[in-house]
Amino acid sequence: MQAGTRALQVGVIVPVFNEADNVAPLLERLAEALRDYVWEVIFVDDSSPDGSAARVREFALMDPRVRCVQRVGRRGLSSAVVEGMLASAAPILAVVDGDMQHDESVLPRMIAKILSDEADLVIGTRYAGEGSMGDLDAKRASLSRAATWLTNTVIRTQVSDPMSGFFAVSRKAFEAALPNLSNVGFKIMLDLLASAPQPLRTAEIAYTFRPREAGESKLDAKVGQEFLVLLLEKIFGHILPVRFLMFAAVGSLGLLVHLAVLGLTLNVGGQDFRYAQTLAVVVAMTFNFIVNNALTYRDMQLRGWQFIRGLATFYAVCAVGAIGNVGVGEIVYDSSRMWVLAGIAGAAIGVVWNYATSSVLTWKRK
Repeated sequence: MQAGTRALQVGVIVPVFNEADNVAPLLERLAEALRDYVWEVIFVDDSSPDGSAARVREFALMDPRVRCVQRVGRRGLSSAVVEGMLASAAPILAVVDGDMQHDESVLPRMIAKILSDEADLVIGTRYAGEGSMGDLDAKRASLSRAATWLTNTVIRTQVSDPMSGFFAVSRKAFEAALPNLSNVGFKIMLDLLASAPQPLRTAEIAYTFRPREAGESKLDAKVGQEFLVLLLEKIFGHILPVRFLMFAAVGSLGLLVHLAVLGLTLNVGGQDFRYAQTLAVVVAMTFNFIVNNALTYRDMQLRGWQFIRGLATFYAVCAVGAIGNVGVGEIVYDSSRMWVLAGIAGAAIGVVWNYATSSVLTWKRK
């Protein structure tokens, strides 16, 4: 299985999670599909508990074309693909999921279009020509089509399947888009299309989406949120960080929680204002922390003891933010006598402080 002495032509990136049983059949299919090319395959595994990385290394010992990048403490399909691409020196980079649902036999046609300089990015499409969703259940097929419509409407892509995870791209195009990539969610090709400094020349190759053979789906309940975050990043990211916008939105919900607890404690519980206000502040801060931990900072989500530590630091951060909120509000009110403006100014200072400081102290990148 030696690749020979010709220069490397294609690097195939395969993100995997709990897909140890797919490694052997996928390698067989890649070897057949790419027999006329000099290629390598890089499996990027987020420390799957089923031993996917160990399985890949078994083959890597016998075949130098097979490589493994194992990530510890990190999750995310897009970031996994980017790391795999950066680990390869190949001038053409192809992405194939480890779930065996993509048709590897069309890879030569995709690669040929880049080699002939017909396209920068070649997409395996399910929605054009003879492409098909295969036996995918009706609910997932409908969601996929809805996401495709939303993507084409918001980002104005000109391709039939912008949600495809099966594609080939030239290294030159990838490296040009790299500084602008969001690495958010699970659709790296959409990120590439939206991040390229110049519109990419695209081509499409139809294929039929296959049923899963082994492993587990990478889609979970929060994938929709990640998809929307990516769209927001591409729309507003040049103005404000999307994470900040999410943090502020959670803070707005926290304000409603605060008012609800304050009203109930005063009017139903019959407590004095100081007690009711204190309880409302603590409940709202706790609400904000839990929601931000689950959504805004999902990629750095705190668990176990780190959750308790993070909550304590978040309380401290918000307490200082509250002092700044009141102080700035009083200054604006004293100078303008406009209580609405004073309230907005104080709240703005509070949310900026809370976001900036909690990003450093509460949700710290490892």
